[in-house]
Amino acid sequence: MPAPAADAARVLVINSGSSSLKFQLVTPGTGEVHASGIVERIGQSTGRASIETGGAEGRETSVETEVPDHVEAMRVVERLFSEVGIALQDDRIIAVGHRVVQGGARFSEPTLIDSWVREQIEDLGALAPLHNYAAVDGIDGARALLPHVPHVAVFDTAFFTGLPAASATYALNREIAAEYRIRRYGAHGTSHRYVSETVSALLAARGRDVSDLRQIVLHLGNGASASAVRGGRPLDTSMGLTPLEGLVMGTRTGDIDPSVYVHLQRQGNLSPAEVDTILNKRSGMQGLCGMSDFRDIEAAVEAGDDQAALALDVYVHRLRKYIGSYAFALGGIDAITFTAGIGENAALVRRRALEGLEAFGIVLDEDANAVRSKEARLISAPESAVAVLVVPTDEERAIARQAAEVAGRPAS
Repeated sequence: MPAPAADAARVLVINSGSSSLKFQLVTPGTGEVHASGIVERIGQSTGRASIETGGAEGRETSVETEVPDHVEAMRVVERLFSEVGIALQDDRIIAVGHRVVQGGARFSEPTLIDSWVREQIEDLGALAPLHNYAAVDGIDGARALLPHVPHVAVFDTAFFTGLPAASATYALNREIAAEYRIRRYGAHGTSHRYVSETVSALLAARGRDVSDLRQIVLHLGNGASASAVRGGRPLDTSMGLTPLEGLVMGTRTGDIDPSVYVHLQRQGNLSPAEVDTILNKRSGMQGLCGMSDFRDIEAAVEAGDDQAALALDVYVHRLRKYIGSYAFALGGIDAITFTAGIGENAALVRRRALEGLEAFGIVLDEDANAVRSKEARLISAPESAVAVLVVPTDEERAIARQAAEVAGRPAS
């Protein structure tokens, strides 16, 4: 049977969580989304699943059913697709791309999944127990359903395996670091790669020489990370061994004195699990002001809520510190880009992060910054030496493109 044309080829993208499985069917070249959905409450007494198709005549449906594991979740996905008129056995599906959070130092590129690769992903679960084990479950379920289609792992950490040793290495006893595989792995790498490549393409189209482009990418969502990228290669990133390090986030502290951990154990008589919960789930913006949604936070600040105002100040202060430190690490800045939910939609955060930096060649166009759009765009003033951009991230399309390339069908 002949292979489908490039504009007809599709990739099924799978993002497995411990109790959920998100999916999207994408044409990698154009980014067209044919269907997307989620299976939730996997392993609980009653699961929920929904799907929505794209296009002007989009269809949607949802079900409640028992979903004991990820293998059954994929069977539910197949039924959902069938109900909206799409067959997962369609020969236009040329690959399945799996988002895998932790690839360690072993995987620097998207990789065709075989038994050995699956075992390695499971072994790396020690570094990301909330993510990798779920990814393995999703891989098992998808391979059982689609055994004759190439399955490709796309690692969140892959982009950052190329970090220079100086930024990847903690000043920890080297034998201990080696034994327990402790280094800066980063996260959101698929997004940082996609956004930085998009920025290079946008500026090249405007006649800019991008061969040595110095970029700062700010992925600001409920989880948040920053990266410094020069000539397409990462020089630094804010997340480390785990996604806790770095910027202030929705429920995570970001950078914090490590001795706080010991202090809480000793003085509060808290267990490691309790401290971990405080730092990862009860802190950040939620811990500072009781809110993690920036729409609520901005409304509270406008209403005169002092706790919300302080939380926003803390958030912006940390953000500006990273921008400043990366500017020196890069030897200057050519572009600063905001992406993800907060980065794409919170004009106040963008303005506060860059205000007063005219002396450093950063001038925001206030009118452009206020515009809400799903398009990649410049928001810097014409006289700004540094290009400031908003680029909506599209991790699913990036995963689809990389999976198609590994499967031998380059997206074009």
